[in-house]
This record gives sequence, C-alpha cells and structure tokens, in this order.
Amino acid sequence: MSGSGPIEVTRDGAVGIVELARPEKFNCQSMALHQALRDAIAEFEKAGPQVRAVLIRSRGKHFSTGADLDQVKALRGDPARLAEFISLGHQTFRRLEASPLPVVAAAQGLSLAGGLELVLACDVVFAAQDARFGDQHAQYGLVPGWGGSQRLTRIVGLRRALDLFFSARWIDAETALAWGLVNYVCPPEDLHAKALEYCEALAERSRVGLAMMKRLARQGLEMTPEAGLRLEAALAPGALGHAHAAEGLAAFEARRKPVFEK
Repeated sequence: MSGSGPIEVTRDGAVGIVELARPEKFNCQSMALHQALRDAIAEFEKAGPQVRAVLIRSRGKHFSTGADLDQVKALRGDPARLAEFISLGHQTFRRLEASPLPVVAAAQGLSLAGGLELVLACDVVFAAQDARFGDQHAQYGLVPGWGGSQRLTRIVGLRRALDLFFSARWIDAETALAWGLVNYVCPPEDLHAKALEYCEALAERSRVGLAMMKRLARQGLEMTPEAGLRLEAALAPGALGHAHAAEGLAAFEARRKPVFEK
C-alpha cells in the first residue's frame, strides 16, 4: 500500500504505517490530510489479519504543529466550510479511537494544538527526548476544535489540563511521561525504530483480543463504572469462546509462544 500527498501510507509486515508528509509546513493538518488519514485507517481495517497495528509518525523535525492556518484563514469567511473543517478533524480522530486496530504515535519535536490533539487520539505514544507538547489556542483567542478540551482533561487530569490551556506553555517529554500523556521516551534517533518494534510485538498478539480490550477501555471511559462492568461481562464469554483463546490457553499449557492465525 502506498500513497502521495499530505501523508505516505506503507506497510512493514503486519504494521500499517502512516507518515505525515508535510515537513516544510511542520506537518500542519489540512482537510486533505485528515481525509487521507481516515481513508488509510479504513484500508488497514479492510486488510483483516494482514494488518494488526498502526503506527503514525511524521517526516521532518516536528510531529505536527497544529492546523493548517493558511486553510483556516481561507475558510474563516465561510462558516459552513469552517464547520466542515472542524467536523472532519473530529471524525478522523474519533475514527482512530474507534478502530479495532491499536494506533501508536511516534512524536518528535513539537506536538502543538492540533498536533497535540492527534497525539491524544492515539492509543499509545512514543516521544523522542526532544519532544515538546502544548496547547496555544487560548493565547490567540481560540479553543481546541478536534477534541483536545475533552481528551487532555481525561488523560492528565483537570488541573494539569487547565494549566496547559491557560498558560499555553510547552511541557517536555519527561513531564509528559510523568503526567501519562505519553507512554515511552527514547532518544530521537531511536524513536521510529522503537515505535515500530512495539507495533511488531502487537502484531503477534491476538487481534481479536486487542480489539476487545481497546473497546472495553475506550467505551468504558464514556460509561458509569457499573455500565462498564456490564459491558465487560457481556463481552468476556465471546472472547473465551473464540479460537484465539483456545490457542492462547494451549500455548500457555505447552509453554510455547501462541500463534494467532486470523
């Protein structure tokens, strides 16, 4: 699978790779980029067991410095098109969350505003030691438009989120790690290799089990604890009855590595 334009789409074994390919604009996000990203996720899902994890990374110095402001300026006089721009970003990031595939981000340099919002929509995040994260909307009289106001609060907590919103300051990778905004920090030269290695490990897991765990975790956040527990109780019997569970249990008993075919 390949492509050109605002992103480049490739595969490495069972890992689908999306690379933001606008380094000359610090990988700022346009409507075309969001549509291409959403299409890429859909194609990876259609591939079935051939793709078991997705890695989102960026070309150049920065992961993403936010929305394409040239496009925003051009749309400001057209409320309907501006609403479409915001809606498309929401749909794309929700697609990342709703996908049964694990979505891993590898962030170097700056992840600001819309770039931070993209990081927040991914499941697991690797950060280079030089990475910085921040939200500068309020500094310019703006507000997040692609879910940042909700996701950041849920991930790092109310007071930390409000501090970042109010102050517009950047936090470094180690602070982001301590706050739970990212999962791993590594040297810049190792970032993409480490993130790919992680995705390759996921590709050896049961895709059915990973999809169910992601669904339980993400849907559970939007439920009461009681409703989340009911969802788990409803899904667990199906998981235990699946062929992957049989293979996993057999491998455990035989003290070997499980092999999940489909």
